[in-house]
Amino acid sequence: MALWSSPGAYLPVSNSPDSRFQSRSQWAMLRLARNGPASFALLAVALVTGLLGGFALSNSGRKQGLCPLPFDILGPLPDHDYPIISHPPIPSHYSDSLLLGHDELSLEALRSIVTGTRGYYARDYSMGLGWNNMRYIIETSLYHGSLLNRTTIIPSFVYARSCEYDNAVCAAYAPMLNRGDAIISDEWRQLPEEQQMGWRVPISVMINMTHLRRFQPVITVAEYLRLHDLPEHLELSTGQWDTQKYHQNPTTFDSQGNPPSLHIVENWWYDPQGLNRVEMLPEEMKLRGNWDPLLGDRGRDENGGWQSPSNTGAYQILKQSLSGRQHVLGWDQARKILQDHGIPGVTSDGGLTQVLNDNGWEVLYTFDGALGMDYVKNVVNPIKQVAPRDSIRGFVEDYYRFTEDVLLLKGEIHYERKPGGLRFASTTTRDDFARLVLFQIHPTDRVKELSVSMDLRMRQLVGGRMWMGAHMRRGDFVRYHWVMQAEFGDHLQRIRNHLDNGRNIIRSISPESLGTYAVPDVLVNPQLMQLAPPNEGDVIYIATDERDPGNLAYLREHGAVRATDLITIEDRRRFGWPLLLTDVLGVVEQDLLARGGFFYAHALSSVAGGVVNIRAANGADPRTAQI
Repeated sequence: MALWSSPGAYLPVSNSPDSRFQSRSQWAMLRLARNGPASFALLAVALVTGLLGGFALSNSGRKQGLCPLPFDILGPLPDHDYPIISHPPIPSHYSDSLLLGHDELSLEALRSIVTGTRGYYARDYSMGLGWNNMRYIIETSLYHGSLLNRTTIIPSFVYARSCEYDNAVCAAYAPMLNRGDAIISDEWRQLPEEQQMGWRVPISVMINMTHLRRFQPVITVAEYLRLHDLPEHLELSTGQWDTQKYHQNPTTFDSQGNPPSLHIVENWWYDPQGLNRVEMLPEEMKLRGNWDPLLGDRGRDENGGWQSPSNTGAYQILKQSLSGRQHVLGWDQARKILQDHGIPGVTSDGGLTQVLNDNGWEVLYTFDGALGMDYVKNVVNPIKQVAPRDSIRGFVEDYYRFTEDVLLLKGEIHYERKPGGLRFASTTTRDDFARLVLFQIHPTDRVKELSVSMDLRMRQLVGGRMWMGAHMRRGDFVRYHWVMQAEFGDHLQRIRNHLDNGRNIIRSISPESLGTYAVPDVLVNPQLMQLAPPNEGDVIYIATDERDPGNLAYLREHGAVRATDLITIEDRRRFGWPLLLTDVLGVVEQDLLARGGFFYAHALSSVAGGVVNIRAANGADPRTAQI
């Protein structure tokens, strides 16, 4: 087992660079695709020119409303904070961005990330979910890793679900696969085959990894495999952690050492029915409940337990009101229950807290989802809930003590969970998580640069005034009957009605009344309200996954602007091939919608949560968005 307190014992001596390169050379195609336009352009041009015969550039190869596809490559990629591997250049007329592995961190750089921590924190990732839900899961993983002082391992790639052009065009730039086959699921089998396809997109396209690593020790699965002299193709397409293949080699810095040791936290140990997981137990809570570190079921990784659960009348009254998977009550709900049963002293917040604590209940902190649901996992509406003390277990108390190299939390802890996959025992730790979400996980610089250009063009279309936008989720929402209006025209009219209300809200906001969301470290941003308010009849921006030509024409005829109306050929050349993929375009649109004067979206769509988080971080007034 590696001794994490001694970096030298963990990663001492390197294998030769030549042997490393040889062992991975057969997987160059995967790395070419992962490293983006720069690396894959040679093959893409040959493929498109030779096999498609110009098909991709023809009008018949484009979907409705798309501009011609530029196959130009990108300019040089931005600098990194860590040493970059420099491979010999590929003989060609293309720029230096075609260097194989140009965006790879060196083994020494990866070593510097890992050796400052106590080991690795690994997860099983739900790769069948769309990007926004994947981002929520990554946020949770990063927070958990930070609690344990471990390097968090995240997927090297995610799956884009749709191509803005024909599938063959995106397949020239990113590996195309059947999503059902990749994650072993039949969810999409009933769809036409072309709609079952997905594309592997490097995680560095979706997240600014350089920015993230300024705050968090994080590496990808591929980087973990490189550190252990294993081929990157071993990364499972399902997103699960392979407890055998990932643990067969020692690190490249200690070829005579042992393979990484592993401790597994079973999914049903983490937060089974009736258990409330928090980040850590405050000392004052331990004192109130007579916490005993010798109690707990070690067979379920429990380290400690509550000595004497309360059995007062107030305790039982509240406990009888618990229902459903979430073993908590709302703050105001608990007050009303106690008042209805004649329990005195709960009128004030301080009095209610005291009564709860005296009767075996604790106050927990989390975030409110849109319309009481947790599909939109934003961190802008902090709330209090209450839970029986004997239902609360700390993440740190149970899992920090393990010294194995890799700590793996099995399975999914995303669905029906709060942001962070737990609740918080203090406002301080709740705000720490909010900071991670708002300020540490950012889109790439290219995303922000493009959204700035699109914002300026929207302003021009509305005469220099504020503009309003909405997310119109169709696609799978129509298939699963989750849309409020299945008929397209009715759906658009519903959005317009909300935006009409938004225009009136903007006009009612005075500079003196501006406020912010209840998030840490954010000040009012008066610049967001400096432009004139929207006029009736102004065009609106619609971000949508709708691709029916008739419906798209309907949008255009009814004053709706889409991304394809704002993005130029030059934008596409500058951004590169990832913009071909709808999921990447969606990240751009989120950043764009965060810049609008007013935003509206559906409470069941995870896209909305990302937009609201960005607006909150930018200092927007909460009245200027409606979910």
